[in-house]
Amino acid sequence: MNEKVLLLDDERDFIEAMADRMQARGMEVTTTTSPSEALKRARDETYDVIVMDFMMPEIDGLEAVKELKRINPNLQIILLTGYATAEKKIEAKNLGATDLLEKPADIDTLTDKIRKAHATKMKHKLTNER
Repeated sequence: MNEKVLLLDDERDFIEAMADRMQARGMEVTTTTSPSEALKRARDETYDVIVMDFMMPEIDGLEAVKELKRINPNLQIILLTGYATAEKKIEAKNLGATDLLEKPADIDTLTDKIRKAHATKMKHKLTNER
């Protein structure tokens, strides 16, 4: 089963390049540069993982994680940032983010994190169905 990923970043060139790399690894990728569009898609569609920039013009990454977790508590969220601090990483994890990676993210590391997040989501789904 392919991982279904929503990729959110305000840098169009970045998400196009990243989406190509993720698709080459067998992932189904939807992209957006708008946090409000990402929130709408999270309400309307099902994703295994959301990979998003931590610093967005419309919404802070921590606020986005809170809202996404309200929409779907089992959603796996990987944050990408060029400004990671230990405190931000801990705060993001406490709010429910799966992981926080430094930009530019190594595609193999990101792929591994996405696959692990997908496996975690599937495990939660099976547990909840019992």
